[in-house]
Amino acid sequence: MELQTTWFILWGLLWAIFFMTDGFDFGVGTLYPFLGKSDIDRRMMINSVGPLWDGNEVWLITAGGVTFAAFPKVYAVMFSTLYAPLLLILFALILRGVAFEFRGQIHSEGWKRIWDACIFIGSAAPALLFGVAFANIFRGIPFDANGLYHGNLLMLLNPYGILGGALFLVLFMLHGANWLAIKTTGDLHDRSVATAGKLWLAVVPLAVLFLVASFFATSLYDNYFKYPALFLVIIVTVAALLGVRYFIAKQYFFRAWFASAVTIVGATFFGIAGLFPTLYPSLNNPGASLTAFNASSSPLTLKIMLTVVLIFLPLVIAYQIWAYNLFKGKLTKHDLEY
Repeated sequence: MELQTTWFILWGLLWAIFFMTDGFDFGVGTLYPFLGKSDIDRRMMINSVGPLWDGNEVWLITAGGVTFAAFPKVYAVMFSTLYAPLLLILFALILRGVAFEFRGQIHSEGWKRIWDACIFIGSAAPALLFGVAFANIFRGIPFDANGLYHGNLLMLLNPYGILGGALFLVLFMLHGANWLAIKTTGDLHDRSVATAGKLWLAVVPLAVLFLVASFFATSLYDNYFKYPALFLVIIVTVAALLGVRYFIAKQYFFRAWFASAVTIVGATFFGIAGLFPTLYPSLNNPGASLTAFNASSSPLTLKIMLTVVLIFLPLVIAYQIWAYNLFKGKLTKHDLEY
């Protein structure tokens, strides 16, 4: 396998891991005002992701770092053309992190309401905007051979982009509800389970609509018809989504969460597999599209970085497994002291 192809797969994999891990804490934050009926409920929801959310965001830094190091032209054009939405995502992520830390500093209802709103905005906005951004990447971004963007922020809010944003948002909420079903007890647990069932009913038509819309709005299916084996990605993703409903009904909540994680990874790779070898397609000038082969770093750079990744990526994965295992189990009153 060529180095560029290897890095293309790694690039997609790291984004998929980020959406899988940070997806459930985005979902918990988006569900925060709807499921948190009391201050104890809201503290339980914060503590369910408290020890893990910042570690999950390491994958965002890793995915961004790989884009910069392996495909610097893509990094430059992406941050130029998607400057406004990426900046909004950054502000939202900062807001959420600050809100987690500041909410408990002063025992005032007004103070807590302010930061509760920030937790919701800082979770829902990135989930929605990442979906809008990636749907537009799948569709193509209007930029020329010099990497100059010919559009504005509103152009990204086209029907396909909005559909992608809605799918990401609801899918992450389902992932978050499954996580709360694992971590909580009592009324909050019951509400989380009921909400997961309702969200699943919303995800299914959105996913079907997105698959159909992708046929008309993008060229993703070209690779699928050229290499029919790629349809396995869609089949596995659909099976995982069906599994979510089955495991919720059987009250196997960890399995339901794992199935929603596989659904998110599959949804990401649906687009990644369809894009290959293009990383960043131009909507109005296909010849200007950036691919794994015309936008990559030198072979020597890719070889050195691959060695680094092969050494350190297993260590990062091992650390995250250790952290998840350390904080496994239902939350207790003792955990609320955090």
